[in-house]
Amino acid sequence: MKSIVACFSDDAVVHDEGEQLRGEKAIESWAAMTIEKYRLQYKLLTAKTDADRIVVAIEVSGTFPGSPVTLDYHFIVTNDKITSLAVD
Repeated sequence: MKSIVACFSDDAVVHDEGEQLRGEKAIESWAAMTIEKYRLQYKLLTAKTDADRIVVAIEVSGTFPGSPVTLDYHFIVTNDKITSLAVD
């Protein structure tokens, strides 16, 4: 999980499943819990960039109802670190 968290700035914010998580510990817990709970696997479909904003469409599969689904991951990147991630 440390490699995932290393991509985020110290004060990064993640919005996922109606929750807002801020900072390294919260993001690390979110990533670990989500991957373990749903046994997630990812398949990149598309990626679009506009300055510091990146939108990535990913097919997500795992142990959840309706699997697989396509989700959009909206990233804002500043100084080569993710400062914001919203999943919808």
